[in-house]
Amino acid sequence: MNETEVKMSEFPPVSFEEFAVPTREQWYDEAVAALKGAPFDKRMFTPTYEGITLEPVYTLADNEELLNIGGMPGEPPFLRGTKSSGYIAEPWKIAQSSSDVLPEEANEAVKNELRKGATILNFELDDCTKLGRDPDPALFKDDYRGLSLTTLRDADEMLKDLDFTKVPLHIYAGASAVPVLALVAAQARAAGVKESLKEAKGCVGADPLGELAERGNLPLPIDEFYDEMALAIKWAEENAPKLKTILVRGDVYHNGGASATQETAYAMSAAIAYIRAMRHRGLEPETVMPHIKFSFSIGTNFFMEIARIRAARTVWAQIAEAFGVDADGQGKIDIFARTSHFTSTVYDPYVNILRATTQAFSGAVGGVDSMQVSCFDDAIRPSGEIAKRIARNIQIMLQTEFDMLQPVDPAGGSWYVERLTTQCAATVWALLQDVDGEGGMYSALKKGAVQGEIEKVFKNRLKNLAFRRDRAVGTNMYPNTLEKPLKNMFPGGEKLYRARKASVDKFLELTDRQHAAECLDKIMENVHEGDAKFVDAVIEAFLAGATVGEVRNALNDGFEGEESVKAVGTHRWTEQIEALRKTTEEFAERTGKNIRVFLANMGPIPQHKARADFSAGFMEVAHFEVLRNNGFPTPEEAVRAAVESGAEAAVICSTDDTYPELVPPVARGIKAAAPEMRVLLAGAPAAEYKDTYVEAGVDDFIHVKANCYEILKTIQEKAINASGCRTAEKNPRKGEGL
Repeated sequence: MNETEVKMSEFPPVSFEEFAVPTREQWYDEAVAALKGAPFDKRMFTPTYEGITLEPVYTLADNEELLNIGGMPGEPPFLRGTKSSGYIAEPWKIAQSSSDVLPEEANEAVKNELRKGATILNFELDDCTKLGRDPDPALFKDDYRGLSLTTLRDADEMLKDLDFTKVPLHIYAGASAVPVLALVAAQARAAGVKESLKEAKGCVGADPLGELAERGNLPLPIDEFYDEMALAIKWAEENAPKLKTILVRGDVYHNGGASATQETAYAMSAAIAYIRAMRHRGLEPETVMPHIKFSFSIGTNFFMEIARIRAARTVWAQIAEAFGVDADGQGKIDIFARTSHFTSTVYDPYVNILRATTQAFSGAVGGVDSMQVSCFDDAIRPSGEIAKRIARNIQIMLQTEFDMLQPVDPAGGSWYVERLTTQCAATVWALLQDVDGEGGMYSALKKGAVQGEIEKVFKNRLKNLAFRRDRAVGTNMYPNTLEKPLKNMFPGGEKLYRARKASVDKFLELTDRQHAAECLDKIMENVHEGDAKFVDAVIEAFLAGATVGEVRNALNDGFEGEESVKAVGTHRWTEQIEALRKTTEEFAERTGKNIRVFLANMGPIPQHKARADFSAGFMEVAHFEVLRNNGFPTPEEAVRAAVESGAEAAVICSTDDTYPELVPPVARGIKAAAPEMRVLLAGAPAAEYKDTYVEAGVDDFIHVKANCYEILKTIQEKAINASGCRTAEKNPRKGEGL
């Protein structure tokens, strides 16, 4: 409100001069008083998986010594973004993917995404293609996903009516980009648009170290894949200069349970390894770095994800300078982000929509270059049109309705985010040095150093979920026991295999197999040339009718040995608790009855309700049947009802004041009449009474600090063993009955 408006209004001008700015010491004194004796350091500081402790409050003084904080967008080290205009001139790319197996269906799915708002051609390949195999029945199992590319006709069906000179292509090709890159190029030549490759945009990228970390093995020595990487770069420089050929996947480490800074650091360590390996093969860093694209997963810690994305830009610019590369020219990082698979849940899957929304919000605020929002049912089944529409519209709404395209670097200037960004960058740099101290990323993987550090964080995540310090809504907190599992209506892997095999066989019948074999033989004749002729020879083989499997076999010919390390593995954070619930449901299905827990509620409703509700929610995490009631006036009545219920466990619920009088007779009575029944007490016991309760027959205590997973697992195992019906514990993923 300006001076004229103030005079015209009835309100006097507002001034805050009468309010003194409190000092940090004054705030501290008030906070200590509010805590009423609770330890300040324990309550007010928050540890994170990144090893960064979050402060209770941030002030301008926290940022006074931060480096680069005064930089501008588009200027090194790109703290505020790699473009001066941010998203205003060019929004982040919407990269919703297709994981359809059949090429013609994948083509239609991607075209539908384009019509509905996507701005990238994002094809997810199947395992056979990434491994360089023709359709293999050993891999085509269950709800098999990913585009199966085997022949030139498959590539033609995949790219039908799609123009990758106008819309960027995004394909992760596996340990080597050569087969898929050559197949795309062969399709362009066969279609008479060879020159379009000069303007082809996007990425057909490889990540051999990522494959090694994720799967635990490579079919060839790592140097052979480095050779192919170098040859792919040389070919692309000459024939497709706008196409990137290295896609470093941070999600490999994220899905293993890594922290945000670990994911960033290990992905960048792999990129450093590639730069060094390419230099040994005659390619300088300024040539290699523009070919590198990063793929990061976005987790649930909202501000941490914003900070680490911002930090990744500064660290990559610093790496460019360390290699003697002009950061302003080749030091701009290209970040593709995907909402987390690791944090998606099988139970109460619609909550995944909320998770994906906040994660996408982090990506937009952090300043990613392109993004894919995963479908809410991704952990259960191949997604249908409704799930895809919801995922796509999350991004569209962020760009349009929520107006997230401006301002540039919206988190800039936040005392919290600026300091957290600096801390993330320092942590990432320290982890880079740790990996370098192990001899680089390859050596660190061979020694198991990277896997060991990720495993520590993953186990800590599982522990925090078990104790419910971390909360997964719908899984370890607020489970929905009435939900109906989503059904997988899509064809299984066996049916898809038959379709793919028939398609490949029909194609091979129409080709000259002798000519194809001759072209395959020429591939290795050109490998020693060390230039783009190698990829051209692979292209000619595809044009002659060779398959991806035949090309991979030709590339492997003459090379012996394989790489093996301990796999990082692919996990989801709730898989342990989901397996617990799945076991209960399978037991109920086999026996016709559930595992039951009786609530021994003592006294009137106000006396027991709070702990009865807590106990019910606690037990329903494993989908136990909770037997409720309105309370019992005497211990004898509670004991009689508990025993008559036939439940496998009973939970005594009342107040701390009444426990000394009520717990001993109830616990003793139940144990005397039903010694096999497990007796628990709701609430943490007072130290002076705990031994008395245990002696009376209390087996365990459930409260906010209890190990929910272990307590439920013990009840479950005892119940199943007593029934004589063993139920195999499973990790419910991708449609295993859900």
